Amino acid sequence: MRPITDRLGCSLVLPCDVQVPGQLEAVFDRIRADWGSLDFLLHSIAFAPREDLHGRVTDCSAAGFDIAMNVSCHSFIRMARLAEPLMAAGGCLLAVTFYGSQRVVEHYNLMGPVKAALESSMRYIAAELGPKGIRAHAISPGPIRTRAASGIERFDELLDAAAARTPEHHLVDISDVGNLAAFLVSDAARRITGTVIPVDGGEHLAA
Repeated sequence: MRPITDRLGCSLVLPCDVQVPGQLEAVFDRIRADWGSLDFLLHSIAFAPREDLHGRVTDCSAAGFDIAMNVSCHSFIRMARLAEPLMAAGGCLLAVTFYGSQRVVEHYNLMGPVKAALESSMRYIAAELGPKGIRAHAISPGPIRTRAASGIERFDELLDAAAARTPEHHLVDISDVGNLAAFLVSDAARRITGTVIPVDGGEHLAA
């Protein structure tokens, strides 16, 4: 991470393994101590044990399901709770999802139900925190070649199929997702909340 954070001039670079007790809370304690407030946060983590991710949802273990839900969904709820007191002047909470939450995507498997839970949690959080001026969204990119995505079985085939379904036959990249995120956390989007927004080159149009 250091080559990226150093280039961006990040003043805080902290360990944040949501499975380690107290580590997420320590991050927010440090934000409170150093900054005193928070304008937005981006939740962009997901994990499932390989044997559960590569198997059928029907066969997933209780332990694997619990880990996937805890890391990929409940950690967003925890972040929202910790961010709330730091957003006295309002703010924005972003999560990253995928259309496998709404449609069956081959090889996405267990992450489909988990992302569906994440999207539903985002909506409830948006409704609950809206009176405090805190907005929430889920960004739904098309498939992007990332290190995390490489854990999905036959991911190259998913990329090729996605490109074929988009009107312009182009995949999105990380900068497309970043541009949408920058808009959503800005004042230009202050009246928008509780949405799942695709940034997938129009792939969601195809049946």
